[in-house]
Amino acid sequence: MVKVLVASGNPGKLRELQQVLADLDIDGVELVSLRDVDEYPEPAETGLTFKANAEIKAHAGAAATGLPCVADDSGLTVEALNGMPGILSARWCGAHGDDEANNRLLLNQMADIEHRAAAFVSCCVLATPDGQEFTAEGRWEGELLREPRGKGGFGYDPLFAPADAPGKSSAELSPEEKNALSHRGKALRELAPFIAALR
Repeated sequence: MVKVLVASGNPGKLRELQQVLADLDIDGVELVSLRDVDEYPEPAETGLTFKANAEIKAHAGAAATGLPCVADDSGLTVEALNGMPGILSARWCGAHGDDEANNRLLLNQMADIEHRAAAFVSCCVLATPDGQEFTAEGRWEGELLREPRGKGGFGYDPLFAPADAPGKSSAELSPEEKNALSHRGKALRELAPFIAALR
């Protein structure tokens, strides 16, 4: 059994990877979260891209724990805002992780804009203690709604209408539906064979 650290305090991200591994019949991998390992200093996300920030988190986790580490950096890119909030998605309102305030600010900024194309982007990185790195990226195309819909998910899910789930926001999808379609699901499925090869 290989232990793999998922460098996130978000239990939803751990469940997503568990589901991907189960769907692909990958066993022999025990996922552990940041709560299951000794605390270590959280690295500053100083990168200018999703990939750079995921690399920072994955290598820090592997170095601190001696375990292979999966980290992702993801966010919402809005065409009319030149790709923002992007890497600033979690702190768009100025405070980290205030989903409601982030959503409200984004809706206000987009109030008079008709062109509402947007995409969720995720970059996932697997880093090993000996310095190996494997990277995968996923995109989920859609558009911004004009008001929140749905109670599921987190972040900008209530504002995002996926192109491949007509009539629904991503917050209205079941966890299984979201995993099958989402940016992170795509990236994790691409990364899964590298996780399976860890021995």
